[in-house]
Amino acid sequence: MAAEPLLRALMRMRMLILDPDVLVKAVASGRQKGTQPAWKRVELRWVDLKAGRHLQVVRYDETQAHTSNHAPDGDLREVLDTLLDEPFGNWHVETTTEQHQIRVTKKLEAMVHTSARAEEVEVARGHDRDKERLLSEDDPVLVAVGISTAEGKIKPTRQAKYRQVEEFLRLLDSSISDALAKGNLRRGTPEEPLRIVDLGCGNAYLTFAAQRYLTHVRKLPVVVTGVDVKQQSADHNTRVAAELGIEATFVVGSIADAALEQAPDVVLALHACDTATDEALARAVEWGASLVLAAPCCHHDVAAQLRKAPTPAPYAALTRHGILRERFADTLTDGLRASLMRLEGYRVDVVEFVESAHTPRNTLLRATRTGGKVKGDGVRKEYEELVSTWGITPKLAELLDGADSRDEQDATQG
Repeated sequence: MAAEPLLRALMRMRMLILDPDVLVKAVASGRQKGTQPAWKRVELRWVDLKAGRHLQVVRYDETQAHTSNHAPDGDLREVLDTLLDEPFGNWHVETTTEQHQIRVTKKLEAMVHTSARAEEVEVARGHDRDKERLLSEDDPVLVAVGISTAEGKIKPTRQAKYRQVEEFLRLLDSSISDALAKGNLRRGTPEEPLRIVDLGCGNAYLTFAAQRYLTHVRKLPVVVTGVDVKQQSADHNTRVAAELGIEATFVVGSIADAALEQAPDVVLALHACDTATDEALARAVEWGASLVLAAPCCHHDVAAQLRKAPTPAPYAALTRHGILRERFADTLTDGLRASLMRLEGYRVDVVEFVESAHTPRNTLLRATRTGGKVKGDGVRKEYEELVSTWGITPKLAELLDGADSRDEQDATQG
């Protein structure tokens, strides 16, 4: 597979996208080195509307999807050319007979891989279908964890939980794809599958959903481990895994102390309460995890410190009222967590996660390991000024400092 001029490769894809009888779907994602596209991801497909056939464009930003439809005799070509000009790092174009994958190199050339389909597929152009589901309602995992009925229909009382599963899988899918494309996450093999740990997994419905989607839909070799303090949860989850034929292990222990046979590549910590999120992030750093997805549940620690410490001028209005102080504490806590993870060598995004039944908070920290600890003074100075101004000590900082001290002690004794 030799590199070719990027423009030439994109123009070939343009012809395929403009042909409604050929295109199944086109997806743009990732970014070229040193650039940032206007959108995280873009999906294109042809749909049949009352007004005729249109190219449907779905643009994803950090929080939501934006859908627009474009007629062939309207602004379609202008919109498509604008998207092709965006500095996306990858294009995947599916046609009825082939699949084309374009990866943009550091030299801004195109590496194009084309594979033939085993058999020709039909183009689905329905516009009124539900949003494409990553796990269907009748998936055995959803039935086993009680989200769907035995007949394969989502229970009315579990609709919110189903939406949470879907949104989580979309975030996990895009995060893994991005980390793999940038070489920040190893590609698992059948002999050495990708190792995922879910800290504080509870009844493990997200653990099972992640394993099911990644293995059955993405076809990635994956093994999952769930960690929870309750023996009852481990016993129940082990039975469910056996019934589903899922390769999963469940460990009883706290997030801070749980022992794993092998360090994980991906760490999940969803709805870990208060400083349990800090413990999960510290364990991820300790393990050198390549990818971390953490959705905090509550933020009592910093909020309590803000009540005791004098508020610096001129910010008294932010802490005078209890509800504002609590909301500010949420933001401050996650901002400090993001800064500390950056100092540990992670690229961090703070994105919106669908609101769940567990918590009104809907923030998710996504951290991708890109190298060693940051040695420059800029990030550290920003962090130190922030904690000094507010007179607080984040729990994550204490945990990371404690780990560093233990490492230094071990090195000295060694």
